[in-house]
Amino acid sequence: MYDYLIVGAGLYGAVFAHEAKKAGKSVLVIDKRPNIAGNVYTEKIEGINVHKYGAHIFHTNNKKVWNYITQFAEFNRFTNSPVANYHGELYSLPFNMYTFNKMWGVVTPEEAAEKIEEQRKAAGITEPKNLEEQAISLVGTDIYEKLIKGYTEKQWGRPCTELPSFIIKRLPVRLTFDNNYFNALYQGIPVGGYTKMVANLLDGIEVRLNEDYLEKKAEYDAMAEKVIYTGAIDAYFDYKLGTLEYRSVRFENETLDKPNFQGNAAVNYTDVETPWTRIIEHKWFEFGKDEEGNDLPKTVISREYSSEWKPGDEPYYPVNDEKNGQLYAQYKELAQKESKVIFGGRLGEYKYYDMDAVIASALDMCERELA
Repeated sequence: MYDYLIVGAGLYGAVFAHEAKKAGKSVLVIDKRPNIAGNVYTEKIEGINVHKYGAHIFHTNNKKVWNYITQFAEFNRFTNSPVANYHGELYSLPFNMYTFNKMWGVVTPEEAAEKIEEQRKAAGITEPKNLEEQAISLVGTDIYEKLIKGYTEKQWGRPCTELPSFIIKRLPVRLTFDNNYFNALYQGIPVGGYTKMVANLLDGIEVRLNEDYLEKKAEYDAMAEKVIYTGAIDAYFDYKLGTLEYRSVRFENETLDKPNFQGNAAVNYTDVETPWTRIIEHKWFEFGKDEEGNDLPKTVISREYSSEWKPGDEPYYPVNDEKNGQLYAQYKELAQKESKVIFGGRLGEYKYYDMDAVIASALDMCERELA
């Protein structure tokens, strides 16, 4: 008999498992994948830590979270500065003075602000009702058309006019030459990869992989006093109220016999004609070097394709629109009646979580549950 059965060896499950063990509880962690670390799993290929389930760049302003996670990994000083490729024209992301200069030839912040304001007025937007209107009011029509519209519609599989404005409200727009995408105090990639970091969190804890909790639910429930469930909340209830919508991502990985493919970790393809949303070149998350500081002779790239999720696919990010929000609220009501189960994490809480927010949420739960 265990005190806690933790379903999912991703960040939420690993943090809770670590804290529960520290509090003297007996813990079993299971995961249906053949590996720990959930979607932050990194796999070594040609000496490169490849982000198997998409690029993960750790960034936070939460000092408590930063102090916590840096116990389990040393972080490098990687700064996220993606590049946008529109039919071969390259632009700086986040939108900053380099972007505005390339787009309009403006040189001063004042000229850039005037240009954005002029285009916003011409579009006649006062109260943005959808993502398109929100984007135009933030950066003007030219940038929206070239650098936002195609990328966003590929990513979400819906016209920008049908997407809620809040999706893009966090879009960094700067009248400076600051190329750092994240407005975060702490940022970087764990040296040695995320898998190593999660392995450190789970050190000394029993972990069973290739175990599908929902297939043997009664058997597993009988093994523990309480269950921490980090899988999809609708799957837990066998989709009985309907299926929550997610977007899924498919990756095409390629190992290339050359040291440099695109010269940057992330290049977004913002035209609608290119089928992939972006290409990740994994070695640049660690400055093109291995852990000993040697240059790596080969490179690994991943083309990312966004798609509508269907059962059997990997759910990546929830479609947090009104319809899904209402359905999730009904599932949440059911979840609250499950006295021995705690639902947590991106899938358990149906939330588009950044990594630091997942860790913060897990630590909050630990404080409530393990006190």
